[in-house]
Amino acid sequence: MSTNRIYNFNAGPATLPLEALEEVRAGMMDFGGMSVLEISHRSKEYEAIQGETRSLVAELMGVPAGYQILFLTGGASLQFAMAPMNLMDKAADYAVTGYWSKKAVAEARLVGEVRTVFSSEEKKFANVPQPSEIKRSDGASYLHITTNNTIYGTQYQELPDPGAAPIVADMSSDILSYKIDVSRLGMIYAGAQKNIGPAGVTLVVIKDELVARKYRELPTMLKYSTHAENNSLFNTPPVFAIYVMRSVLRWIKAKGGVAAIEKTNIEKARILYDAIDASQIYKGYADKGSRSRMNVTFATPTSELADKFVAEAKARGMVGLKGHRALGGIRASIYNAFPIEGIKALVEFMKEFEKKA
Repeated sequence: MSTNRIYNFNAGPATLPLEALEEVRAGMMDFGGMSVLEISHRSKEYEAIQGETRSLVAELMGVPAGYQILFLTGGASLQFAMAPMNLMDKAADYAVTGYWSKKAVAEARLVGEVRTVFSSEEKKFANVPQPSEIKRSDGASYLHITTNNTIYGTQYQELPDPGAAPIVADMSSDILSYKIDVSRLGMIYAGAQKNIGPAGVTLVVIKDELVARKYRELPTMLKYSTHAENNSLFNTPPVFAIYVMRSVLRWIKAKGGVAAIEKTNIEKARILYDAIDASQIYKGYADKGSRSRMNVTFATPTSELADKFVAEAKARGMVGLKGHRALGGIRASIYNAFPIEGIKALVEFMKEFEKKA
C-alpha cells in the first residue's frame, strides 16, 4: 500500500491506522481461501474475529465483570432512542452540550420526561460542565452525557460522579482516546467511525443490571437483552466492520494501549492549541477548560479567510478542515490514528498562511 497519504482531518469517518489497513487489505483478498467479506457470520472464523475483538475491548478499556460488550448497528443515532426505550422508566436526566446531545434529548422525549440538568446552549456550546455543575434530579432512571462534542470542539475533562442513577455516556468521538474507569458508568456507546473502526458497527458496553431492565414492551431488535442473549448474533452482524475494528484495536494494543495513546493525544492537541493561542488571526472556539483533544475548532477574522485557509490547506494535502455548517470556521479532527506529523504540517501551514493574511 502506498504511504503517500494525505492528512485526513475529517470528523468521521476518519483516519484509520496504516498498519490496520495493511492487515485488512490482506484479509480482503485471502481469508482462508475466500475474502473476509464472504465468510459466514456463523463460521468458526468469524467466531474467532468477534471473540478477539470483544476481548481486546475488555482489555483495553478495563471492562470489569458484570458488563456486556455488544456489537450493534445504527450508529449513535439509534442509541439515542434505544437507550431510553430500554432504560427509562418515567424520566431521565440529560446534560446538553451540543448538537448530538440535543438529538439524544429529542429521541428520549418520545419515551418519557427529559430533565435538563445542565445546558451550555446559552454560551453557544463553548463549554462542558464540571461535575458539581450537574444537578441530578430525584427519581431519574439515568444521567445521559456526551463526552466529546465534535462540532464545537469541547470535551469533558472529568466525568460526573456516579450517583443513585447510572450514567449513560455517548463516547462516539473519544472512546479509547484516554483512560476511564468503566465501573463509574452504567453504559457506554460509540459509533466506531472516529477512533475504533469504520462506519457500520456500534460498540455498546452495558451493565448486566441495565440489560435486565424492562419498563415496556419493545420490538425484539430494539432490546439490549436480545443482543446480549444472542452474543450479538441475533441478526447478521456487520462482519467486515468488526473485522476492521479488530485490526484497529490490535494497533492500539501494539502502541502501548490506551495510556500510550492518551499521552500522544495530549501532545498532538498541545502543539495545535499552542499555535492557535500564539496567533494574531486564529481564535479558538471552546473555553480553555473544555477544549477537546479530538476536535480542535477555531476561527479566522472572516468567513472568506476561513474558506481560503481550507482551500489552500487542501492543495497542500490536508483535507477535511472546513468547520461544521452549524459553527463555521475551521475544525481539525485529530483522532487516535491521526499522526503527529500531520499536526506539525498543519501548524507550519498556519504560520505561513498568517504571514500572508
